[in-house]
Amino acid sequence: MKHNDTQGAHAHWRDYAVSAGPLIAFVLIAVALFVWLVDPAPPSTLTISAGPRDSSFMAYANQYREILARNRIRLVVLPSEGSLENLHRLLDPNQKVDLALVAGGVGNGLDTSSLMSLGNMFYSPIIVAYRGPAATRLSALEGKRVAIGRPGSGTRVTALDLLKSSGIEPGGSTELLPLDGDAAVQAMLDGTIDAAILNSDSATRPAMLRLWHHPGISVMDFEQVESYTRLFPYLSEVDLTPGVLDLGRDEPDHTIHLISPTVQLVARQTLHPALSDLLVEAAQEVHGTAGILQHAGEFPNATVHDYRISSDAVRYYKSGKGFLYGELPFWLASVVDRMLVFLVPVIVLLFPAFRLVPAIYRWRVRSRIYRWYGSLIAIERRAYDNATETQRAQLLHELDDIEGAINRMKMPLAHADAFYVLREHVNFVRRRLGEGVQHAVSA
Repeated sequence: MKHNDTQGAHAHWRDYAVSAGPLIAFVLIAVALFVWLVDPAPPSTLTISAGPRDSSFMAYANQYREILARNRIRLVVLPSEGSLENLHRLLDPNQKVDLALVAGGVGNGLDTSSLMSLGNMFYSPIIVAYRGPAATRLSALEGKRVAIGRPGSGTRVTALDLLKSSGIEPGGSTELLPLDGDAAVQAMLDGTIDAAILNSDSATRPAMLRLWHHPGISVMDFEQVESYTRLFPYLSEVDLTPGVLDLGRDEPDHTIHLISPTVQLVARQTLHPALSDLLVEAAQEVHGTAGILQHAGEFPNATVHDYRISSDAVRYYKSGKGFLYGELPFWLASVVDRMLVFLVPVIVLLFPAFRLVPAIYRWRVRSRIYRWYGSLIAIERRAYDNATETQRAQLLHELDDIEGAINRMKMPLAHADAFYVLREHVNFVRRRLGEGVQHAVSA
């Protein structure tokens, strides 16, 4: 009896497993495909297009790289000519670039709807160094030799916009030279050019300070700064207050009004949300402190300028990192997060799926019983169709084979009643064959 109970239990669980297995497999495959397509694992490598090797853009990108490495994310830093080349790389699907530092204003005329900003990172003020009498307007550079930056740099784009607004354009009396960074600074020191338009897109702070301290070279104090910020929405007013560069020497000795685009960290829309959080966190560490141009906590921020701010970045600025990423190491939080993303749809799909399992289970068990009734009916009909004694003996032999197969059939105890009813019907057909019934019955 114990052996039979064990067989019944084994049959019961086997039937349930066969009934539920395909449903479970389908749900798991569907959810895994969903997770893979909709919420893939964050990549372990990112690529940023930065700027010239001697620029502050490159220096900041290298700082991001060191911070991301703490979370096992490798940041590949690519040198470039500056903001314009960075933007073109992001817009080119053949370029394997995930994000870039881009100064405001360089995307005018380009379709940048496929990009998003992770926020404004820092000011990149326009420094106009010049020789000669004091000047407060760019129109004073008319007819002079002016370095405006290399093609591909944000400096050149901004310089051309600003000079055009002052009536100075390529092909006129003003010689516009493709020099920036150390080359432009050295040309100013050598006296081979009369002015240079620089910013951190293409020049380092030490290089610009060399010009600041050189006799005969001045930095333009923009008299029309408010007009510039109204005509060019991507520009902001930035002031160098007295003594901010050197309190002991009181440099500068008066407030110098500058204009400055804001540099944004721009990414493709495919950037993984978890990496967005890491990048904004790194930017806060790099740019969140006070400096000569900003107050502590002023950057990074989510003010909209040239590009829409990503929803993930907005969430981070409002509420910080999610609970998992705030409490666990990044790699572990990523695994747990994806497990949750995986489990929620599994639970949602499995509950209704499991409601089908009992019905499938009953159908499977009953089908093993009902399929024999077709054989019994066929034997009975053949017996009633004027069967001879030899034919009835053959039918009895077939019936014995059916009964043997039924007796070997494993049946869950919960369905034993149907099993015994089937055996009674086998015996019923056997008795009818034994009676030698000669008349036919209707189907």
